[in-house]
Amino acid sequence: MDEEKLTELLEDVRRGEVTVDEALKRLQHLPFEDLGFAKVDHHRALRQGFPEVILGEGKEVPDIAEIARAIRKRGASVLITRLSEEKMDTLKTRLRGFRFHRQARCASWRPKDAPIKGKGTIAVVCAGTSDIPVAEEAAVTSEIMGNRVERVYDVGVAGLHRLLGHHRQLTEAALLIVVAGMEGALPSVVAGLVRRPVIAVPTSVGYGASFGGLSALLAMLNSCAAGVTVVNIDNGFGAGFAASLINRD
Repeated sequence: MDEEKLTELLEDVRRGEVTVDEALKRLQHLPFEDLGFAKVDHHRALRQGFPEVILGEGKEVPDIAEIARAIRKRGASVLITRLSEEKMDTLKTRLRGFRFHRQARCASWRPKDAPIKGKGTIAVVCAGTSDIPVAEEAAVTSEIMGNRVERVYDVGVAGLHRLLGHHRQLTEAALLIVVAGMEGALPSVVAGLVRRPVIAVPTSVGYGASFGGLSALLAMLNSCAAGVTVVNIDNGFGAGFAASLINRD
């Protein structure tokens, strides 16, 4: 339950359209619901503006499905991250009505009446096609959190003219998520072109001396361009979440 739904419920009680007993039934699982193997934090949307997100990695399919159903039952949006192909195929038979985003390795469900909350457009930019899975995780996270998203892919610094061909999209975005592996130079270049916040996401894409994304991470942390904030390696979800909070305020 988020702030809007709680306000609606309290207004219904005030008008006499919902009884106090009925309101108590709807609120009985706040702040959390104990499923035995997991405690689902139904209060998180009130505290942070978005419901608890399910990390699919390391969880069994039946457990993922039960947590997802518990969140959806409260009318809240559901996002499941880091799903393998095998888990996606199995979950399709258990979670009807969910969308499965194979490139992003995510699954999602959003109420039909969920509003667009973002003030502007979030541009998700990535250096190479190998970085797309992380970029898509950021894009899907931003979208389910109520943002308009534009994708600008395969515009790495090895062919700078490709990036400059999207100059208008870059400058008109409210903020940008820039994803890159290898030497991680793209966020610095983008930040030097725009007057908007840039959230940089290093990926683990690269050869031996990239050290699984550590090289890109350090390059982004040492960016000479102002306005660059860096999240962890391959953390598209973290970038999408942070961008959504920035775009909402």
